Amino acid sequence: MLMVNEYFDGKVKSIAVNGGDLPATIGVMAPGEYTFETSQREYMTVVEGKLRVKLPGSMDWLVVTNGETFTVESGERFELRVARESAYLCKYE
Repeated sequence: MLMVNEYFDGKVKSIAVNGGDLPATIGVMAPGEYTFETSQREYMTVVEGKLRVKLPGSMDWLVVTNGETFTVESGERFELRVARESAYLCKYE
């Protein structure tokens, strides 16, 4: 059974999947600003769209586009700015 998660009043939605090399979620984000906390190391790849991410300990915003990946360690917070609807794949370790 697929598990669907919703965050930020439904502006971020994901579906949990298993079967690859790591547990993962595939999701979409509406335009907005979001802060996430991690419970595991996360590898987030932009599938479609563009994200601006502020990683833990950084003062700068990183632009991440189609096919690019960023990593956030377990127990960290990161911020996202989404200018247009975007899709992502997030793997957990």
